[in-house]
Amino acid sequence: MSQVVEQHRFQSPQSLQVAVLTISDTRDRVSDTSGALIVELLEAAGHVVADREIVPDEPDRIRPLIASYHDRPEIQAVLITGGTGISPRDQTFETVSQLLTKPLPGFGELFRMLSYAEIGSAAIMSRAVGGLMGELVILVMPGSRAAVQLAMNRIIIPELPHLVQQARKH
Repeated sequence: MSQVVEQHRFQSPQSLQVAVLTISDTRDRVSDTSGALIVELLEAAGHVVADREIVPDEPDRIRPLIASYHDRPEIQAVLITGGTGISPRDQTFETVSQLLTKPLPGFGELFRMLSYAEIGSAAIMSRAVGGLMGELVILVMPGSRAAVQLAMNRIIIPELPHLVQQARKH
């Protein structure tokens, strides 16, 4: 790892305020094991879950919720699980993509590359996406526990503080 990246990581906040959003037409707090895993991994890394919601895959429900997080400066990131597939009901990718002021294509690309190593060519059906809405970091991963485990452990937990630090740099 380069010295510059190490320096940036050292300067990054160690504890973040994060909102966790599950997009699902069928999950509730008991059956939302992917959202629970995100919470568990965030807290184990020293971050605070400022809000946790489950909403159906309906753009008119997703948009205002994300906008409300954008309006709360204490929330530095939103981690979203679900709605990234290709079925007619999956609309999360389109909804979130329209809200991003600065897309981070590398997040989805890296997720699919790592996913390909685990599940093969089915990784092309993942529409993981990430970016910024102003200074708010938004990362969207598939709804399966395996996908959440992969994204959180290999990408998000190691890089989220650095992303937030760079997004809020003035």
